[in-house]
Amino acid sequence: MKLRSLDLNRFRCFENLRVSLPGGVVIFHGDNAQGKTSILEAICVLLRLQSPRTSTLAECARFEGDSFAVGGQLEGEDSFQLRFQFRESGKRLLIDGETQKRIGDYLRHSSLVVWMANDDLTLVRGGGEGRRKYLDFMACQLFPDYRPALKAYEKALRSRNFLLKRDASPKWQQIDAYTKILAQQGLVITNRRRELIASLDPFSSTAQFEISGRVSEDLQMRYQCGTGEGLDLEAELLSRRDEEFSRRRTTAGPHRDDLDLKLNGMSAAKFASEGQQRTVALALKLAQTRLFITRRGEPPILLIDDVFGELDPARRNYLMATWPVDSQKIITTTNLDWLDDKFTDANRLLVKDGQISI
Repeated sequence: MKLRSLDLNRFRCFENLRVSLPGGVVIFHGDNAQGKTSILEAICVLLRLQSPRTSTLAECARFEGDSFAVGGQLEGEDSFQLRFQFRESGKRLLIDGETQKRIGDYLRHSSLVVWMANDDLTLVRGGGEGRRKYLDFMACQLFPDYRPALKAYEKALRSRNFLLKRDASPKWQQIDAYTKILAQQGLVITNRRRELIASLDPFSSTAQFEISGRVSEDLQMRYQCGTGEGLDLEAELLSRRDEEFSRRRTTAGPHRDDLDLKLNGMSAAKFASEGQQRTVALALKLAQTRLFITRRGEPPILLIDDVFGELDPARRNYLMATWPVDSQKIITTTNLDWLDDKFTDANRLLVKDGQISI
């Protein structure tokens, strides 16, 4: 699938914007704080109903407003006009002008997306939250049961933590009602993450070699389950009541999962060089791309935010050589100094003061 147009209304810095997206590579360039990343974010929100920059879509509304809309024409074997209207009081999803009652129905008409950004280095260096988001973003696109389970789990977790904090002496009968929901939905999340990581591991190992150009760089990923050895979250939380009473929060479950990344058997976060860590981050995103193609039989849309200026020529060339040829690639950059003859056919669009020009 290819996105051929994008319409924004009151999204981030844009009051209104309409832009056509031609085939091939599209490069949005310009100074910082002009709206380039917001364009990529809007595409992600339109196609996947989530932002890679914030967990609260209300923050995407222009100047602290309470609403925005994004739309676009998606073309493949069939053509669809997608539109997502957001208000704090509710959301509206439309395909070819017809309202969709179910989120799943809308997403089935959309495209797969891979988001690549300069701050992906936090996937290696940062805490577990970023790696969980990386897994969640993939799993929501691959498994129809994952998004509902994740949303139900997160809602129950917020309620359970509220009850743990509210009373001087926790009311366990009320808390346990949410424990059951966590156990039911958490099992779906755990099983899907385990399946996802097992499928992703060989792709990431190959991508690390291809981008680095070094046979000696062996990348491995392993699932660190936050539920407990027995995978019975309800029993695990029952055994931790004293700890939860002391800490006033839920101490086990998928919200404490992590993805362990090792390079040549050693922690990539602690022992890899910065160049190696950047390669690991790129390898994770390339592995995601290849997994999507394997599972769905079609390339995802690649949203690439200010990555190339931070890469040395060797890694940049290796990355480009491993890109799926048929993927639509939409790139942002603050400068064009790194462009070479490989980008002679790229469509370049200048973004300045919320406006786009050729």
